[in-house]
Amino acid sequence: MLICSLMSYQLIVTIMQCKRINTIKHLRLILLLSLFFLFFSCHVTKADDDMEVNDGPYIFKNNQELEVNWLCQSAVVSLKVSVSKLPIYFDQCNLNMLIDRDTFLTDEVVYQGDYKVAAASDFHGQYDLMKTLLINNKIIDEKGDWAFGNGHFIITGDVFDRGDKVTEILWFLYELEKQAELAGGKLHLLLGNHEVMVLNGDLRYLHPKYVETSRLFEQSFEKLYGKNTVLGAWLRSKSVLVKVNDMLFAHGGFHPSLAIEKRTLADINQVFKTNLVKAELAQPREGWGKYLHKKYGPIWYRGYFKKDDGASDQEIDLLLKHFDISHLVVGHTSQKQVETRHQGKVIAIDSSIKNGEYGELLLIDGNKKWRGTLTGEKVVLD
Repeated sequence: MLICSLMSYQLIVTIMQCKRINTIKHLRLILLLSLFFLFFSCHVTKADDDMEVNDGPYIFKNNQELEVNWLCQSAVVSLKVSVSKLPIYFDQCNLNMLIDRDTFLTDEVVYQGDYKVAAASDFHGQYDLMKTLLINNKIIDEKGDWAFGNGHFIITGDVFDRGDKVTEILWFLYELEKQAELAGGKLHLLLGNHEVMVLNGDLRYLHPKYVETSRLFEQSFEKLYGKNTVLGAWLRSKSVLVKVNDMLFAHGGFHPSLAIEKRTLADINQVFKTNLVKAELAQPREGWGKYLHKKYGPIWYRGYFKKDDGASDQEIDLLLKHFDISHLVVGHTSQKQVETRHQGKVIAIDSSIKNGEYGELLLIDGNKKWRGTLTGEKVVLD
């Protein structure tokens, strides 16, 4: 505040010394606008200074030791844990999760079986709304534990950015994934464009909380998800697509060229992931690897929702035939609810959860499909 007062004084002196201001009217106007600007700037600075952040933990791996770092009321706190002591339950400053050994589950790209399926997309840091949606649709119970039996729950990316509880969602899904496996089910977290953006240091959509987190740790935000961290290594293990029975899931979608060129799901996933983080590559992305990370790739493509430069019904049919599926299920392009396109062949599951007001799930049991609303009502999907 002292700095703001000194700035105000200096600005006034400068204005008074300016020879071009030759009328009282002009002087009053400039003084008024200048003081308004300074008041606004000082107010914003004070608000930023007063921001208290609880966040984490961010866990770095170093041989047989873990360095656990978190923020409690904007203070940096650290401890070191021997891997031999795991698992341990972390409960500090209203941050809690189970820290276990790295047992990342192998995620195949094709699954076939008699089980229920649920799908959602674009949580964007809206942890509380996400949990309400999952509880009311019986994916988890009131305690937050897996309740979907041998079902498969697919999240088609974009946990990161916009909202202020990204870390909470990631640790929640990290634990829920293991619970699902023990119950005979499966949780599939796919990579979306915002996961890939953050891992590559594109931080333009970070919530101010995470800008402050980065400042307090004195480390660029993407380094908190480096390959030497627990969550960073976990995210790098994720796929960009998954086929479950007759449905193919991805964040953005599949350009028709993939069918024309007869690309396989395994190849798309492998090449995409090989080119995941630019800073970790021996040479720049090129060729098909570069293509898959651009606007026609599986995390950016919006062609199912465009009249111009979009996929035609014939091209949708070509994709369905090539990948041997009945439906393409995608997020990325926001809707008010779970909706269909192209005579029901494309299902859009980005229900604008990012706004923090409402959200839905896609629920599937055999040939039956529903919209699972925020209150848990099941509405037949048209």
